Amino acid sequence: MYRPHRKIADMKDDHTMTQIEDCAASVLDGATQNAIAATYPDKPRHQGMPPFDPSGPPLSFYEFWPPRLFYIPICIQWILLSIRYGSATLPSVANPLFPLGGLVGESKEMILSQVGGNSAGLVARFAAFTRGRNGADAKSDGEKAETMMREKDIVYPAVAKPDIGCRGVGVQIVRGTDELLAYLQNFPLGGRVLLQELVPYEGEAGVFYVRPPNEAHGIIFSLTLKYFPYVQGDGQSSLRELIERDRRAGLIKHVYLERHQKQLDTIIPADQNFRLAFTGSHSRGTIFRNGNGYITDEMVATFDRISRQIPEFYFGRFDVRFPDYKEFQKGRCFKIVEINGAGGEATHIWDRKTPILAAYRTLMKQFSYLFKIGAHNRRRGFKPASPIELWRAYRTEKRLTPLYPSTE
Repeated sequence: MYRPHRKIADMKDDHTMTQIEDCAASVLDGATQNAIAATYPDKPRHQGMPPFDPSGPPLSFYEFWPPRLFYIPICIQWILLSIRYGSATLPSVANPLFPLGGLVGESKEMILSQVGGNSAGLVARFAAFTRGRNGADAKSDGEKAETMMREKDIVYPAVAKPDIGCRGVGVQIVRGTDELLAYLQNFPLGGRVLLQELVPYEGEAGVFYVRPPNEAHGIIFSLTLKYFPYVQGDGQSSLRELIERDRRAGLIKHVYLERHQKQLDTIIPADQNFRLAFTGSHSRGTIFRNGNGYITDEMVATFDRISRQIPEFYFGRFDVRFPDYKEFQKGRCFKIVEINGAGGEATHIWDRKTPILAAYRTLMKQFSYLFKIGAHNRRRGFKPASPIELWRAYRTEKRLTPLYPSTE
């Protein structure tokens, strides 16, 4: 059950938090098995999400272009905005109290810790620690981690992820001590690990929020609905064959085949669903859909309230999980699993029906907001990071990324 912090005496917020507690208590039974098991008899698909629309092309033609190719127009815009505003690092003060504004190499722990007031209870419980610098320390690190988990009321199964990382890299479910130790043994020495309570809901969304510092209220700039990919067994085909024949999965089969290599020869029973990804990351194979049509006034009001309870937060994306999208539209029944700052993206552009020009228009509008907010905060006295600071953070993240464990 959620345990909201009650620091602000706001009757409307207290009522909302009580509703969230009630929703959580009603759906936990059986949800954990669905979250941790890729397949089992009668496993449902897309539970709690709007009906999945399979129409249209399985992928947009640019969806998996190399980033260095796709982002060329955005890089050109960044240069032009840098000239216009007199700073290439201005976005680093879009959220002045986030490390580098949340632009690159930020600590998930530091950002999640800044959520205050009633909204702190909406964040999935977490604990973070630094992996020992001796390869023999995995056991002692595991003991330290489990002590922190008990202190934070985090139980198995839990989610382990790098504290510094992006695009879902290194995220795994740890179902007990043995899996936690295996995760730590494969984690880079001296790296920082985040352990988080498992939010066992199939519903997931990315809520991109923007508020100019001189405005009392903000907007939801983008809503992305995240659908975990599935294949369905026929009682005769192996998992490998099901993936290769699937109209979408077959086009990016390398994403799934490596992840499920131990099960590729398994015959999936007829009509039984097999989930191909747990992490809600597009680059890890999760299907993104444009959810802007599902934005409601209640949802905007809720995220506006949450955002104003994060000191100096103006720009970024909340990744949330929920049991029922209709309740989520009312601003109820969800938990925050991650917050991205200036480096976040309006990920609804990866909907397979989004034309490439529309995707670029969205991103260019997003980065225009980013620089305007940074410029406003600079006038308020916040100093942008130096290029060297950003470069060091970028290099640190890139150095660590290939060292992390595989993604589930």
